[in-house]
Amino acid sequence: MEILDEILKNSDSKYKDFQGKLLPTIDEKTILGLRAPKAQAIAKKYANTKEGENFLSSLPHKYYDENIVHAFMLGKIKASHEEIQKYLLEFLPYVDNWAVCDGLVCHLKSLFKNKKEAYPLVLFCLDSKETYTVRFGLVCLLNYYITDDYIDELLKICSKIKSEEYYVNMALAWLVSFMLIKKYEESLSILKDEVLDAWVHNKAIQKTCESFRISDEQRSYLKTLRR
Repeated sequence: MEILDEILKNSDSKYKDFQGKLLPTIDEKTILGLRAPKAQAIAKKYANTKEGENFLSSLPHKYYDENIVHAFMLGKIKASHEEIQKYLLEFLPYVDNWAVCDGLVCHLKSLFKNKKEAYPLVLFCLDSKETYTVRFGLVCLLNYYITDDYIDELLKICSKIKSEEYYVNMALAWLVSFMLIKKYEESLSILKDEVLDAWVHNKAIQKTCESFRISDEQRSYLKTLRR
């Protein structure tokens, strides 16, 4: 396939070794070493072409780098909300690492221009049994839904999520920390009520305290809430 040829041609073996250390959940043999700017360029080149359409429909891909290009391409195609959602739901079952998952969220800004329209999709993902589909939903909330309109909903969602999966729990902790950073007073109850698993609870406090966007007074108080 033409896109895979482009990926192979632009891959960097030294970068492959670096990426392998960051992606412990996947087989290093599936990593080719394509840097993000090159992946962006390939996604842009083939988005909205017949070759690109065939690529998006050719699942599963063999290489991690193909999945990265796929994620980037979904953010560049000219399609309706329904069409993008269809492509996304076809792709999510094959997402097997945090980098593709989080990159996918960041590149789907067009899907979340209408937050209300996209919200049922997020809830659907959160109800999944697949690690990275749930993580996708959590990272969507982190990126697009920490607002006055949704903060109460987010508190309810966070209190209900229980998982043994590290990459779900880390995403949940990051979400809670961003809620505290952006909506401190509204979000404090989730710590006071101790509804999160202890690891998530403490990790959320740690990540919040590392931020320069909270006050020293807030930081000192949060540390008293550790479990």
